[in-house]
Amino acid sequence: MSNHLSNETSPYLLQHSENPVNWYPWCQEAFQKAKTENKPIFLSIGYSTCHWCHVMAHESFEDEGIAEILNQNYISIKVDKEERPDIDSIYMTVCQAYTGSGGWPTSIFMTPEQKPFFAGTYFPKETRHGMIGFKELLSGIYEKWQKNRYELLQSADTIVATLNRKSTSQAETDIKLMESAVELYNQSYDEKFGGFGKEPKFPTAHNLLFLLKHYEKSGDKHSLKMAEHTLTQMYKGGIFDHIGYGFSRYSTDKYFLVPHFEKMLYDNALLILAYCKAYWITQNSFYREVAEKTAQYILREMTSTEGGFYSAQDADSDGEEGKYYVFESEEIISLLGEKTGQAFNEYYSITHNGNFEGKNIPNLLNNPSTSKEFDAYLPKIYEYRKKRNKLHLDDKILTSWNSLMIAAMCWLYRISRNDEYLNAAKKSQKFIEEQLSQDGTVFVSFRNGKRNQNGFLDDYANNSFALLALYDATLDFSYLEKAKQLMKKAISNFFDETDGGFYLYGKDNETLIMRPKESYDGAIPSGNSVMAYNLVRLSQLNFDNEFDRILKGQMDFLYGEAKHYPIGYAMYLIALSDYFEPSQMITVVMKNKDDIKDLPFTVSLDSIIKVLDGPTDEYQIINDKTTYYVCNNHSCLPPVNELNIK
Repeated sequence: MSNHLSNETSPYLLQHSENPVNWYPWCQEAFQKAKTENKPIFLSIGYSTCHWCHVMAHESFEDEGIAEILNQNYISIKVDKEERPDIDSIYMTVCQAYTGSGGWPTSIFMTPEQKPFFAGTYFPKETRHGMIGFKELLSGIYEKWQKNRYELLQSADTIVATLNRKSTSQAETDIKLMESAVELYNQSYDEKFGGFGKEPKFPTAHNLLFLLKHYEKSGDKHSLKMAEHTLTQMYKGGIFDHIGYGFSRYSTDKYFLVPHFEKMLYDNALLILAYCKAYWITQNSFYREVAEKTAQYILREMTSTEGGFYSAQDADSDGEEGKYYVFESEEIISLLGEKTGQAFNEYYSITHNGNFEGKNIPNLLNNPSTSKEFDAYLPKIYEYRKKRNKLHLDDKILTSWNSLMIAAMCWLYRISRNDEYLNAAKKSQKFIEEQLSQDGTVFVSFRNGKRNQNGFLDDYANNSFALLALYDATLDFSYLEKAKQLMKKAISNFFDETDGGFYLYGKDNETLIMRPKESYDGAIPSGNSVMAYNLVRLSQLNFDNEFDRILKGQMDFLYGEAKHYPIGYAMYLIALSDYFEPSQMITVVMKNKDDIKDLPFTVSLDSIIKVLDGPTDEYQIINDKTTYYVCNNHSCLPPVNELNIK
């Protein structure tokens, strides 16, 4: 049995293509059918590695009885949130308004005109523990649709009107926002176990990147301590996969011990950036090694032969969360022998009783040592684990997430000088340009030889971020030129000239019931925050006065958004820091091209490097040699022919 999803490319939609539910993808055919048959729409939004999406699918969407109710009374639509962040953003806002929280699967009931009138997340099949069952909910909503539709339609109109209410929060940017943010980080910091707030604890690497930058600019040692302690605890905990490397999505406890086991490309990209930054500041090789282990995982398991990076690996194996990752102590002993196995178990806190549902998540939380004595045994255990259980891979290639990994590989190349990382970054960017771009338009995703729709703000923002990182790593001007053109396209397509800020979807995208501007940094920095960062860097490279005008509007827009809760806007805070206190600026006047081949390795990861092919009135060649002009925070040093700085 198949429904209307069998020709889709999304792994999430394909997971549901054999359901007895007559699913449609998001399409006009579905909305027209709902209108013609006078039925409400049930919209389900999720992604392929989402644990609770799997649970609801097994309980309800694979159930013949539930399917019969849906097929008879509703038009059912499935959406992959990673391919349609515009739909996800709008209806997640609705869900949060209804329930006070959000999450996936997102379950929306709406009119054929896409106007929502009820929302929630996961519903069990039958009513239990105070949660209404999905079966009962379907019957209740359809009965109301039949008997009191006017009330539902009125509710839907009210919700749409509320969503579209304009809020102009633009305000004059103030540097004090950064100190307010640091104070909030201080208040929520977990002194004992690292991280911020209570469980569940998310990596949110952009928070750590801001704290590291704040330390660099201000010398605030507590900001450095918060970042370092958190980075150390995350690595030691079970949120890091000590057998196969890479980080899981988040920790379900305050210790970073028990993760939600899915691994996402974007988390690992952002964490590589944070560990690189920590290494750059402290020169502690531990941070570089963690970044390299994470990159090793990505290159081994998450990279296509064409160079694109895959999206995610599932939390579940054989329908059981974490089964792939956990061990019994006897398994290790049988693999390594009694003596070595016992020592290995002791090192990674693997016990007979276990630390997760009777089994063990390897971790180093109780181990102060960072010895490498057991590294030689990891490949054997890794291979055993691979054969023991299968792990679902979401193999779609997303422009936005690939771009974050490109930037991460560039930073890692700069601190390690390992060409493998730069080559991976270049190859992924080439893949984006060949498979996910056409005539200046960027596309969202690629899978099985097909790309889908026009890109959203995050695709343009993050790919510009990647191109800037490639320029910083190579000083190849073509990357800078591409970043500039992509930013101009984004400004033309997404920028709100009246109130500032960038819309999530552009003039080339489908028009929905509202046009959101996402400014808050969630699991990844918002497109608006990344645009602010890109605009600051391009403005400081003195490319185009147009960027200065857009930059001012963008900084003021985001300040208005961020002033009430600044720690929700870490990427904007990073941009703000460089906006008020520019990073080190180095202008190179070329005499000999070979003179600057090592320059990216000798300067800060944030330095702005401007390369001139020859002298200008402002920048002369001194002593007939390549000349360097170094400026820090609005103050410039005399020109020199040799650069000995960090």
